[in-house]
Amino acid sequence: MLLAVDVGNTQTVLGLYRDEELVDHFRLATDRSRTGDELGVTLAALLDLEDVDGICLATTVPALQREWERVAERWARAPLLAVGPGVKTGIPIRYDDPREVGPDRIVNAVAAKERYGAPCIVVDFGTSTNFDIVSPEGDYVGGVLAPGIEISMDALFARAARLVKVDFVAPPTVIGKTTVGGLQSGLVYGFAGQVDGIVAKIRAELGVEAQTVATGGLADLIAPHAHTLDRIDPHLTLEGLRLVWFRNA
Repeated sequence: MLLAVDVGNTQTVLGLYRDEELVDHFRLATDRSRTGDELGVTLAALLDLEDVDGICLATTVPALQREWERVAERWARAPLLAVGPGVKTGIPIRYDDPREVGPDRIVNAVAAKERYGAPCIVVDFGTSTNFDIVSPEGDYVGGVLAPGIEISMDALFARAARLVKVDFVAPPTVIGKTTVGGLQSGLVYGFAGQVDGIVAKIRAELGVEAQTVATGGLADLIAPHAHTLDRIDPHLTLEGLRLVWFRNA
């Protein structure tokens, strides 16, 4: 089976595929200090590594790539493909310097184009909120990077002494009657409004009504309140990794 690994700055998402079927998935905290052996022990507790015959990796934390290579060599004893320059993705990258584009953004575009066609916009709610665009011609043409929900709220709580952390849930009303309600309203409707504003400008620049796909850990929280998000695909990045793996087999 294929193990798809998406290492983000905050969380690492794992997906185990049997051919085209996602048979299991896991979400872990990303720890930049973890060694390959520590990662191997963690994986061995989650799945049978003898079943893994390949690993496809996208990481935004370069220091962890070598550790995942160690996992592949010592623990899974399976080949590893790290998404990056020279890897076949099946999508032209129209970017001034393609090496600057994060591998997670590329595989999101690959999966969105394959599943939903072009043009399309992927909105990935992660450490940053990424907007990635596939043109009507099917090319990756760039995107928008905005501060993510969690780091934005953490910065607010750190700078405002009288504010306390709140649960990330939608409040019953937009107009908050308590400090907690006001913060939750700003969190949900503020970021939903950001998404709608940016997507509208992207569509205007493209000149077409491109469909939008939301993914990432907090997509379920924001998507119901953003009018421009057409669908949620929680495993879009994993699917992109699967597609890239088989395009390089």
